[in-house]
Amino acid sequence: MSHSILRIDASARREGSVSRDLTDQVVAKFSGAAVTTRDLATGLPLIDEAWVGANFTPADDRSDDQRETLALSDTLIAELVGADTIVIGLPIYNFGVPAALKAWVDLIARAGVTFNYTETGPKGALEGKRAILVMASGGVPAGSPVDFATTYMKHLLGFIGITDVEIIAAEALAVNPESALQAANDAIDALAA
Repeated sequence: MSHSILRIDASARREGSVSRDLTDQVVAKFSGAAVTTRDLATGLPLIDEAWVGANFTPADDRSDDQRETLALSDTLIAELVGADTIVIGLPIYNFGVPAALKAWVDLIARAGVTFNYTETGPKGALEGKRAILVMASGGVPAGSPVDFATTYMKHLLGFIGITDVEIIAAEALAVNPESALQAANDAIDALAA
């Protein structure tokens, strides 16, 4: 059975994007894998009142309009469920994740689908998967007190059951781009496929 990868590109830039270039390298480490790419540069719709209403209506009771409202969310979740490894190109924008990536999170984090509430608290439904966050920042070090991107994504992935999360960081690109890229390339070289 072939290994499957879900690649998510969150950079608004298609040309000259460090996170996209590094994500290319990470995905190339998995030669022969089936890759599904979700490019968020064109954006995703934000959840709204109709979406929330449809989401909290029991599946068997949903109208055709409600099913249509959740169709993109269902597709995004199916991509996630079908992947063994999720590779997320994660540029840091203003200390956090790009808005399009937050929209993706809101569409895939669904009670009763990707996580469940239990007597002992929430439990993720997507266990046994691996995630690789490919972070690029102008000046924010990964895991620092002002990094609200990798820490958020690591928490969110754990919340839906994905606790095997690695971070490849090209940090402080605006300060020392050569050193930042070398560190990221070294981490990619050491990455086990």
